[in-house]
Amino acid sequence: MQNANLEQDVINLSKEKWGWMAERNVDTLDALFHEKSVFVHMGGSWGKEQELEIIKSGGIHYKKADIHEVSVNVMGETAVLLNRITLLAVVGGTSVTNPFMVTEVYVRQDDSWQLAALSFTKLLTPQ
Repeated sequence: MQNANLEQDVINLSKEKWGWMAERNVDTLDALFHEKSVFVHMGGSWGKEQELEIIKSGGIHYKKADIHEVSVNVMGETAVLLNRITLLAVVGGTSVTNPFMVTEVYVRQDDSWQLAALSFTKLLTPQ
């Protein structure tokens, strides 16, 4: 498969992931998140099980990610995707909106992509 097709597959998967996170669809996310995946937020970093529990419990409810820019680089069996987003979330019962650059790292195993890392970097410039 050509890189352009692989890149579009990863872009589509990332977009779907934001929907699954908003819907708190932990079963689908469980399959997407690699067993050794890591998540970096403004409040800390943790692994797959804690991220799924936070989503399931509503500790962080990713209500809506407005994607402004997306780019992806495929390097063999690894893809690094950057999303510039405005994220509307509910954190600890409080609605917050923040501009982020989100780095997503995907690894390809058995002809499917799994999310290996998700990192939020808050942007200081307005959207």
